[in-house]
Amino acid sequence: MGRDPRLRGRLARKGKISANRFIHAKPQGRDAQRHGTHRLDSDAAHDAVGKRSFRRYSLVEGTLREHASSGNAYSQSRIYEIAEWIVRGGWPGALDLSASDAVHVPREYIAQLEENDIHRIDNIRRNVHKIDLLLRSLARNESTTASIGKLCADISGTDRETVDPDTVSAYLNALQRLFVIEDQRPFHANARSSVRVKQSEKRHFCDPSLACAVLRLTPERLVGDLNFMGFLFEELVERDLRVYAASFGAQLMHYQDYSNRELDAVIEMENGDWAAVEIKLGAAQEDAAAANLLAIRDAIAKEPKGRPQKSLIVVLGCSAAAYTRPDGVHAVPVSAFRP
Repeated sequence: MGRDPRLRGRLARKGKISANRFIHAKPQGRDAQRHGTHRLDSDAAHDAVGKRSFRRYSLVEGTLREHASSGNAYSQSRIYEIAEWIVRGGWPGALDLSASDAVHVPREYIAQLEENDIHRIDNIRRNVHKIDLLLRSLARNESTTASIGKLCADISGTDRETVDPDTVSAYLNALQRLFVIEDQRPFHANARSSVRVKQSEKRHFCDPSLACAVLRLTPERLVGDLNFMGFLFEELVERDLRVYAASFGAQLMHYQDYSNRELDAVIEMENGDWAAVEIKLGAAQEDAAAANLLAIRDAIAKEPKGRPQKSLIVVLGCSAAAYTRPDGVHAVPVSAFRP
């Protein structure tokens, strides 16, 4: 994937800051002293994943009020707005750009990664084509528990290329060290019950805009594939939940057992308490998500060592109000997320 030449030229003409400042924005204070060069690059992404991005996303409240009574028109408008959030990402330098300009920032980040960072991390010259193939496969498998074997098969089946599993493993390690990807560890419920739990990690880019950049997705293309958009919306929410959880010493995980029960996200506190979260793009999915949360709670409660969830939460994309349902499940619109 080559560098997008439009980014610097277009932003320079508009008097915006340079691409290097977008991509290599350095943290201030103790963060700047604590981390090395490569971590500084990732901190730009993680800062985007945190405080500044929340401020931007909370601005949709006015839109919610305007459209709350317009039924289907509200849902369509809301879905397109969420698609723009996903493609834009949380990059600090891009928050004041138009959507058409902001889309080029993560694309430049990916180009910089493939041309420089992936080779500088440990002074090993890697195959750029294979890095690009792996990034494409990771984007197609965003928010899934795809194994290394699955990634290799996906590359072979989709891109008609053969990649060795050891190569994929080494490249994944480099991407993790660069904080380009941040996989979600499984919740070890077997420490609290006898239910056998799968131990696969869930694949994530540090920001959903990177998956869009790799696949050259626009808001219009995302809206045309709501199933895939649902996976990217899940990452959008989990990106911010990771920041919230870290702020009070908790961890963000996921749950999947061999009875085909799964939870999109689990927030585990230091004292062992935990909250279960389901993430759904459409409001029509709320009841099914709540039923799944209640079923897993009841199943764990029946176990001799079971320790059921303290809170049950459904995060919704196309919803205008936060409330607690009669069954005790909290329904929360994504726009309610705050710093």
